[in-house]
Amino acid sequence: MTTPSEPHAIAERELCGLVNGLARQIADHVRERAVTLGLTAAQATALREMTGPMTMRELAERMSCEPSNATFVIDKLEKQGLVERRPHPTDRRAKHLVLTAAGSASRERLLELLLQDSPLAGLSSEQQRALQSLLEQAITRF
Repeated sequence: MTTPSEPHAIAERELCGLVNGLARQIADHVRERAVTLGLTAAQATALREMTGPMTMRELAERMSCEPSNATFVIDKLEKQGLVERRPHPTDRRAKHLVLTAAGSASRERLLELLLQDSPLAGLSSEQQRALQSLLEQAITRF
């Protein structure tokens, strides 16, 4: 015997499975592309998210991780000469993370690689914007 809420619960379970499946495909895609550049998936994620100078806290938020994890990743990128820590222009307690010239070149190459055979490549630009809008609505609801 089915309850009145069961069809909705089944639909939600299936939708959650699809979202999780897409997230796994995207994570695998990032990991595969990162390896070609000699990076870990976390390092590639950090480079992808570094759209300009930012603090460690800002980067950690974009990476969906703790600042201590982002610090570990940035330490590795800094040793590779891809990122520099510079004084923050308005906060003496903080540092700004800035891509070096080599870091900018690596980021550009990474972005090119991420576009190749992306799990989202089968969607048109319009469909990608619609999916983004729906996911943003679902996330910001709470």
